[in-house]
Amino acid sequence: MSSRVKVFGLIALIGFIAGVLAQVTATFVIPWLVEVLPLLGGITSYLVAGFAGAILTVVIVGAWAYMTGRRNQPY
Repeated sequence: MSSRVKVFGLIALIGFIAGVLAQVTATFVIPWLVEVLPLLGGITSYLVAGFAGAILTVVIVGAWAYMTGRRNQPY
């Protein structure tokens, strides 16, 4: 299996997991936060989406950096 196919597969898997987490967040976490923090009800969904996007970006870039890092080269 070529390394390019492995990278595409890993990104697809990460995207799938992110989608499942986003659905769980939208279904359970956001309504709970709106009940617990009514004053933040209008912006809670944006905050959760922002944090989820930041975490997903860090994971994808970290995976990319790890997979494409220098191999067998002195530092």
